[in-house]
Amino acid sequence: MRLDTPRLPPLPEAEWDDDVRDVLKGVALGGARPLNIFSTLAHHPKLMKRWLVFGNHVLAKSSLSPRERELAILRVGWRWRSEYEFGQHVLIARGVGIPDADIERVAQGPDAPGWDPFEATLLRAVDELCDDAFVSDATWKALAARYDARQLIDLVFTVGQYTLVSMALNTLGVQRDPGVPGFPKPPR
Repeated sequence: MRLDTPRLPPLPEAEWDDDVRDVLKGVALGGARPLNIFSTLAHHPKLMKRWLVFGNHVLAKSSLSPRERELAILRVGWRWRSEYEFGQHVLIARGVGIPDADIERVAQGPDAPGWDPFEATLLRAVDELCDDAFVSDATWKALAARYDARQLIDLVFTVGQYTLVSMALNTLGVQRDPGVPGFPKPPR
């Protein structure tokens, strides 16, 4: 984590107004307390409510396969050094069947041995967007050989969404929730 303590601590439940309660009841699973990202964004309930609509599309309604979506999100979290984002999506990636070896390989990047050619291209696209806010012609052509227009757009917006979230998490100092892993340890 870049910060050991939050710059903007999660809003305590005692300070939630009706708007915050309404929004947070939709993100708390099974009555559990909301994740730190949500209780931190509760300081700005109107923004949080509108952001959740877009975030829900990217996470749950994207035309990308769950595996490809999570590989891209993990790479974004790694590239922007957002341990909170990376850790939350380790749990989601495991839930969609991505093995830990693949999750750990995300940190090594698109040239790491073991990726199939398309997944290497996917990670390369993430890196290009993080480095230059642009996908090169060669990478675009390789993506377009498999992806339709919606998938191409969803990939760009996924990287953009999680870039935004990583910047907010890092800057606000949102701390990992209990049970959320951090970055993988470097191989020995």
